Amino acid sequence: MKEFIEYILQFGNLNQQQIDLISKKATELDLPKDEYFSEAGKVSKQVGFVLDGIVRVCYYNNKGEEITKYFIEENNLVVDLESFDNEIPSMAYVQAITNCRLIVFSRKDWLELSDTIIGWDAIVHKIISKALRQKVERRSPLVSEDATTRYLMFLEIYPNVVNRIPLSYIASYLGVTQSSLSRIRKNIQ
Repeated sequence: MKEFIEYILQFGNLNQQQIDLISKKATELDLPKDEYFSEAGKVSKQVGFVLDGIVRVCYYNNKGEEITKYFIEENNLVVDLESFDNEIPSMAYVQAITNCRLIVFSRKDWLELSDTIIGWDAIVHKIISKALRQKVERRSPLVSEDATTRYLMFLEIYPNVVNRIPLSYIASYLGVTQSSLSRIRKNIQ
């Protein structure tokens, strides 16, 4: 819980009473590798914070191919925001790709924090803005680059991820085949 409190205090101030309320609303969740935090076609009902492990956000394209959109590692929030906020079915899967430990808030408890803590919405807005900026910064350069450059950028963006997840997910994220990724990795080393 300490990690989550330190994380949100980067975005605003909270007093001890508010911190205690947040702590009461949180539950810890062990999410085994390959399990889903949220699924396409279902309404996202929780907000998580990754204490340990890596999750990925993925979807299936119109050809039935699995596409990895991005990875979420330790000390980051995980939520399908559009589904959660608007109570609509999600378009993507959020899946643990390592064994994960998360702090989780139900939708009811998250909204209660919003109603109870003055400044909570401002803190959440700053967190979301930062996450969206990161997502754009990480994705945009990848679009116009060749596969080798995309892989090298991936290593910069996710230095703590590359040796912890299957190559198939990295290949999917980069938009290359697994054999192409193997060749790229061999040529770089």
